Amino acid sequence: MNNSLLVYFSYNGNTKMIADYILNKINCDVLELKPKIKYSDDYQSVVDEYQNNETAKSTTKLEDYKIDIDKYEKVIIGSPVWWYTITPVIRTFLKDNDLSGKTIITFATNAGWLGRTFKEIKELCPNSTIKNEMNIVFTTNHKEHKLKTEYKEIDEWIEKIK
Repeated sequence: MNNSLLVYFSYNGNTKMIADYILNKINCDVLELKPKIKYSDDYQSVVDEYQNNETAKSTTKLEDYKIDIDKYEKVIIGSPVWWYTITPVIRTFLKDNDLSGKTIITFATNAGWLGRTFKEIKELCPNSTIKNEMNIVFTTNHKEHKLKTEYKEIDEWIEKIK
């Protein structure tokens, strides 16, 4: 039985790119979270709507998923950074699921503005062991899907979390 689960949300493909990369190197189950109401494809519209995400700590309804979280000991969580913190999709998942006693490994994709992303995950999972956070930086042009963080650094991180 596999005891690791990779949970992620990807708005424009960057976080999915990293999740797929991890899945090619680690044997784990995967859960891609999706909001019930799809976000606009217009990046600026999403920015305008969620620019106060950090202070509002908004959540959203998620598409149904069927996975038994209890069977996993380790949960790898990946989120884009929206206004210096996790997305409403990841926030909803963390609020809806008790991850007490689990080891949580997090990665965040962003253009260099990590903010309090990892701190909020720790606040939402106070009874979990959180370690090996990884900040993965892309260029500021989100349509490029071009990493600034080197793959060598990501590979070293993956070796630590296996």
